[in-house]
Amino acid sequence: MKPLLHIENIHKSFENNGTVIDVLKGIDLQVLPGESLSITGPSGSGKSTLLNIMGTLEPPSKGTVFFKHRNVYETDELGLCKIRNREIGFVFQLHHLLPEFNAEENTKIPALISGYSQEKSTEMAVAILSQMGLRDRLRHRVGELSGGEQQRVAIARALIMGPQLLLADEPTGNLDKVTGNEITELLLSLNKSKGLALIIATHNLELAHQMSRQLLLVDGRFE
Repeated sequence: MKPLLHIENIHKSFENNGTVIDVLKGIDLQVLPGESLSITGPSGSGKSTLLNIMGTLEPPSKGTVFFKHRNVYETDELGLCKIRNREIGFVFQLHHLLPEFNAEENTKIPALISGYSQEKSTEMAVAILSQMGLRDRLRHRVGELSGGEQQRVAIARALIMGPQLLLADEPTGNLDKVTGNEITELLLSLNKSKGLALIIATHNLELAHQMSRQLLLVDGRFE
């Protein structure tokens, strides 16, 4: 089976007041379609930076990222936007939902951006929110939803376009244990039922050990 995601010799450095800080120091990784993978490591080890690079949110200082056999950072900004919109879903620790919109409106934003009509976007949003167990919460605004419901809406928004890869950065970090376990079960269920490749960066070792593969990132490298 060919890898869905293949990254080679990824380096990332930042400059702070004239000092260069090396965050990632030569990362290689292949991820197969339908695989589940956790990345753990201490704070500041580069987990979020690596997810951002894999998700086309920020380029590496050195190295290549192949997604579906394309070198994504040879693509122009419009092409990167299309990849992020249609092919890679991203879930953050903070849900980043728009508080003035309800669950349905937040969820259908990627479909509208992609050019679908309001009617079709609404149909897609209702379908994915129903799969998230939120059929009766469609018209509730963000402030009327629990923390777990907010994260489910964020997951629905990430999945509405049917991506093959879902990247999740501390998806249970702001949730209590019971709600966090529910989100974990949901993510694993989606991984299995949709054949979705799932990569999670987390401090939660219990969550990490439920993935089919676990990697430890220390001092910018996998151990």
